[in-house]
Amino acid sequence: MKKDRQATQADRLKELLNDSSESEQKHTKVISITSGKGGVGKSTISANIAFMLSEMGYKVGLLDADFGLANLDIILNTRVKQNLVDVLNDRCKLEDIIIDINENLKLIPGDSGDEIFKFKDSILAEKFLADADELLGDLDYLIIDTGAGISKANQAILAESDEVIVVTMPDPSAITDAYATIKVCSKFLNTVNLLLNFTKNQKEADLIYQKISKIADSNIEDFKLFYLGNLSRDSLITKCSQNRLLFAKGYQNSLSFFELSEIIRNLIEKLEHKLLTSKQRGFAVFVRRLMDRF
Repeated sequence: MKKDRQATQADRLKELLNDSSESEQKHTKVISITSGKGGVGKSTISANIAFMLSEMGYKVGLLDADFGLANLDIILNTRVKQNLVDVLNDRCKLEDIIIDINENLKLIPGDSGDEIFKFKDSILAEKFLADADELLGDLDYLIIDTGAGISKANQAILAESDEVIVVTMPDPSAITDAYATIKVCSKFLNTVNLLLNFTKNQKEADLIYQKISKIADSNIEDFKLFYLGNLSRDSLITKCSQNRLLFAKGYQNSLSFFELSEIIRNLIEKLEHKLLTSKQRGFAVFVRRLMDRF
């Protein structure tokens, strides 16, 4: 009897998600920002990219998937009380956890990837995905701040993304870990974007990119490492982080703002010239694809 009930729940979930994938929603471009190790500024970059895109008029969702070290609420100077696992445990509704940062930017607090995927065959998952389709179905961009490293959950997220950005810095161990992440990504992606942070200048960033790209070209077949740009070491970014401010907000004349603008321009141009063959249409279907991998 229990098996029959589980089968029925799974069928309902599959039917719901198939319906979602056939909807007339716009294609939500999923961009995952990751790193080989912590401490390279990944979350700060994720928050500022999401904010800048929202200020450009795009509807943006920012998913905190840095499981175990979620801190986007701190960076965005807001407070998270509950997350996706609370929704799936029926302790609250999806609309209760989504935080409006501005008119076009929504923060979506996440939790342990493995915990989330345990609910894939439940009736609560059906309700969650239906609500996600309604509340987050019109996003232009979903920016995902992943955890550092190459866990199973991280790999699933990266594999289902339209674009992956690997963030690193001029540190030998950070560069080594970044290359390890790039190599893992090459198993399911034919291109990955590289972003250099905390650089002395653009020249240093270019040299690091050329070094990593040369190694990748020699060891990875049918793969392209795309250079998005760099963020120079800037006391403004440190000051903003300490005061829970975004350097993309109110510092339009700064070097950091200019450099991030160039990074975003390069990213948008790449997406515009890229033929998006993925069938995913929004946050709900993206989560469905993740669940299918577990």
